[in-house]
Amino acid sequence: MTIKLYKPTTPSRRHSSIVKRSDLSKDRPQRSLRLIKKNKAGRSHGKITCRHRGGGAKRYYRLVDFRRNKFDISAKVISLEYDPNRTTYLALVCYIDGAKRYILASKDLKVGDQVCSSQNKIEFKQGNRMPLKFIPVGTMVYNLEFFYLQGGKVVRSAGTGATILAQKEKFTDVKMPSNEIRKFPNLASATIGQVANFEHKMVRLGKAGRKRHLGWRPTVRGKAMNPCDHPHGGGEGHNPIGLKHPKTPWGKPALGPRTRRKKKWSNKFIIKRRAKKRRG
Repeated sequence: MTIKLYKPTTPSRRHSSIVKRSDLSKDRPQRSLRLIKKNKAGRSHGKITCRHRGGGAKRYYRLVDFRRNKFDISAKVISLEYDPNRTTYLALVCYIDGAKRYILASKDLKVGDQVCSSQNKIEFKQGNRMPLKFIPVGTMVYNLEFFYLQGGKVVRSAGTGATILAQKEKFTDVKMPSNEIRKFPNLASATIGQVANFEHKMVRLGKAGRKRHLGWRPTVRGKAMNPCDHPHGGGEGHNPIGLKHPKTPWGKPALGPRTRRKKKWSNKFIIKRRAKKRRG
């Protein structure tokens, strides 16, 4: 799959691009594995709780199997499909007993491949899932679970992958895509490989309409508002924000401060924190 560039027939076309999906299935999503997705547009009881959300294209939600708890049963990949609800692609797999499930596709997964999930050591190849203690050091994994049989919670975005750094008595040290180094229980499972659709980060939307289709409404700069509406507001003409650091509309620090609770119970599993974001 490669990036497709458009001819500059309009100002927006000049800079827009997409990922070619010629290898993906054109079939509709599996009927038994889809739900109608309701759009709440960032509102709770009519009040906006998340700004700049709304609209968006109608879509079905695909039920994805993040646990993959049909152990020691081989499954065949029968199609690779686009999912509008996430950045990566999905693989529709069919087990020997006839059950069908969606799983996150790995980078080199192809139609016809066999994948398996187990709580024991199995064949070391792309798409297979097993506990971390059986995966060699230096391997890239994705869809990690924090605890035994919890289901994958992290490293699920397009093109991402975590690296196994060290195996210890009860825990495995893993380097996350954010460069954070974290301990995971040895019995927690992970899928071997890297998440599909690595080219996603190179796509340029090019125009506002594509952003609206994704469910995002326009964002107004704080410095373009009045002082009563935003801490950055006010002043004649084009001025800097006039503050030591950027603030949210409610006066709290923005762009850089850490938001994780200092006494969060899972801090003991973090060996090295990810780098603090620099203000541009």
